[in-house]
Amino acid sequence: MPKFLKVMLISLWLGVWCMGAQGARESRTIRVAMTPAFLHDQHALLAEWRDYLKFRLNRPVEFVQRDRYRDTMDLLQQQKVEFAWICDYPYVALKKDVRLLAVALNEGKPTYRSYLIVPTRDTRTRSIDDLKGSVFAYADPYSNTGYLSPRFEIKRSGADPATYFRRTFFTWSHRKAIDAVAAGLAQGASVDSFVWDALSKVRPDITAKTRIAWKSEEYGFPPLVAQSHVPEADFLLMQDVLLNMKNDAHGRSLLARLNLTGFIAGSPKLYDSVAEMMRLFGER
Repeated sequence: MPKFLKVMLISLWLGVWCMGAQGARESRTIRVAMTPAFLHDQHALLAEWRDYLKFRLNRPVEFVQRDRYRDTMDLLQQQKVEFAWICDYPYVALKKDVRLLAVALNEGKPTYRSYLIVPTRDTRTRSIDDLKGSVFAYADPYSNTGYLSPRFEIKRSGADPATYFRRTFFTWSHRKAIDAVAAGLAQGASVDSFVWDALSKVRPDITAKTRIAWKSEEYGFPPLVAQSHVPEADFLLMQDVLLNMKNDAHGRSLLARLNLTGFIAGSPKLYDSVAEMMRLFGER
């Protein structure tokens, strides 16, 4: 076979291979894990947001929902998802396995708080100091606002979080922790301010049965992260789509229904205070 013909055939084969590889990459499903800190039971909204991302990314998108934060952390560590929306506590714990992708803006700021809530009839409680010996509901053992923050406040006062309350239990979501206080199953709970504020708009009958007794300092808002092995092109594309949601009508509509005002790239420094609290418990 003439040399020039061999060169032509090799070039043609390489071109076809590259096109096939590109096509395979573009058809590969992007998997995004969700924790119960967001969009609990809002299946229609999730489906619409998934379709929006699918259109903007020009890739199939799958939302993977889990009931516990640890399950979502496992998905990231086992490289079973490319992206995830997680709590700030898991983000700090997984620093070697993930990259910060984007941070949501909550009322224009990339922050949120822990709310100490009690039943409305409790007009006495002003801080967690007033709940010693009570029944207390925690959201999740990997939640900052629902577990780390209240234990930090107890430990900072010189008490032992392990023996501080008469009884504690996990509800496995902030929404369920609010329900537990509203129903009188717990005398107090520490919950995500974003979840309580959002619930107060759609189910004021539930939040009206609780009272915010105390608010923590501001923490970095729970971030969206990328698994560390995600290709740079995929990372940048997803980040660009999220950061530009506020710039198109459909994106703005979705953000409003998510009770958010947009996304920013954010900085790991937003989570320094959470890392400090974790260090106090020997978890960093």
